[in-house]
Amino acid sequence: MSLLPELRYPTVTELVSDARALAARWPGVCTLRQVGVSRAGRGLHLLSVGRARRSVLVVAGAHSNEPAGGPTLLALAERVLEERSLRDDTSWHLLLCADPDGASLHTTPAPRSLLDYHLGFFRPAAPEQPEWAPSVLPPDRLPPETRALTGVIDELRPYLQVSLHGTELGGSWVQLTRDVPGLAEPFAKSAAQLHIPVETGASDAAGWPVAGPGVRVMPAAEAGRAYPSLSDDARHSTWYRPHRYGGLSAVVEVPMWASDLVDDPAPHPAPAAAIRRLAHRLQKDTREVREVFEDVRPLLDGADGPLPRAVRWGLELVPGLAADLIDTPPVDGTRAYVGSVDAFTRRVPLRVAAMLLRVLRETDDRAAPRLEQLVVQWSDAFAARFRARWVPVAHQVEHQSRTVVAAALHARGRTV
Repeated sequence: MSLLPELRYPTVTELVSDARALAARWPGVCTLRQVGVSRAGRGLHLLSVGRARRSVLVVAGAHSNEPAGGPTLLALAERVLEERSLRDDTSWHLLLCADPDGASLHTTPAPRSLLDYHLGFFRPAAPEQPEWAPSVLPPDRLPPETRALTGVIDELRPYLQVSLHGTELGGSWVQLTRDVPGLAEPFAKSAAQLHIPVETGASDAAGWPVAGPGVRVMPAAEAGRAYPSLSDDARHSTWYRPHRYGGLSAVVEVPMWASDLVDDPAPHPAPAAAIRRLAHRLQKDTREVREVFEDVRPLLDGADGPLPRAVRWGLELVPGLAADLIDTPPVDGTRAYVGSVDAFTRRVPLRVAAMLLRVLRETDDRAAPRLEQLVVQWSDAFAARFRARWVPVAHQVEHQSRTVVAAALHARGRTV
């Protein structure tokens, strides 16, 4: 057990054990089954509550560094079991972890600081991420985790799929593949009650139509993208799979550490100049990581584990991303958007540096102390610049579960 239980996220093994206990306590109402196997042989488990034909699918753990989704699923299952009205005409299906292999490599279930979080950081390259793989790989090369997820979607045909995501530092926001009228109000109310800022200018949703503060609707397929260099297009991800059956998807983001710098809708005095400066810093920081990478390249020749692959992928992203930021006029001129881009351009080189540091520590390389200095410096600067404040796990979970229920009810035309 963690010495700081308020920071504790359950492991995948613990999630499955708790889900199994729920199914044993509620036979006939609650079931747990395995719906797939990961590349490394780990099971993918689906907890189902209720037997109605109309269904909601909720997915946790699509990104290994975003651990709040797992405990949210358990809290959601408890609520649906206790509130019969939620399952009278709807069954709830909860995929406990979409990427158990990735979860096993992100090794900070109880982060005490941004530095602690990054020292155990792992996030796979896009082709290895279950939700993103269809946007960058042909159908015959999709990983088994993706095939398991799409198989569940095809079986259940949910009217709503909710994917639970998070960020290490920032605010909360929702991305929708189709508008859900009325969702913005309960989402904002929940965030305010739990003192979680609403990220009104999230760079992940740059230029998307606004359905309310912090709620964005993904644009049509023919619309241009804010970052053309990024190959992983949300419109070709598993988020759009429910559209085949008349459904839609919602992505609910929640921060581990909150910052009030990402919810300021006031106009920035010079957004284009500010973003250019951030792009140049991104290039500079990444050069420092690349120099270490090039120095140790002989050690990495032939290394094909998930950490080295993620490092190479992260380094390959930066030139195009920086060019996008420099050459493309800002799609949003608010302080919130500039703040979100500031966080984004800090986290990309920091994550690559953190994963490369883990690789070097495994090889006992002499370059590790140099890289560790960068990870320490950048983590501390990130926290200081954004005045990071911890969001209790219970608040992260409560906000996500409230938003899931609100999305399910409003997507059905019912009020919360």
